[in-house]
Amino acid sequence: MAFKFSETGNAIVDYLTITDDAFKEIQGLLAARKEPCEGIRVGVRTRGCSGLSYTIEYAIKEKNISKFDDVVMREDVQVFIDPKVSMFLIGSEMIYKTDELNSGFDFVNPNEKGRCGCGESFKA
Repeated sequence: MAFKFSETGNAIVDYLTITDDAFKEIQGLLAARKEPCEGIRVGVRTRGCSGLSYTIEYAIKEKNISKFDDVVMREDVQVFIDPKVSMFLIGSEMIYKTDELNSGFDFVNPNEKGRCGCGESFKA
């Protein structure tokens, strides 16, 4: 099996799918950003009723990109994945949802064991 690497030297993976709506939203965010960045970075932190919450931030080489991060590539967009999170995201789909009161990124994740009532956090 041959591994592919991004321009930053990170391993390119395919265990996370990015929907068209999420991809367009990421492209828009990156195009509107005035400071340079490599893409976005997905992580998980302890938070909420169920214990874990997804985080999304701009991926900045000198600040928060690790050589151990995995990268999902889609055209010109790089989504860096914190190595502590990769096991939670295998087989997941990153979506962008909009409803009457809220809009934002979310994950359809078969590895979740449950979510809190408000949807803010999950348990794995």
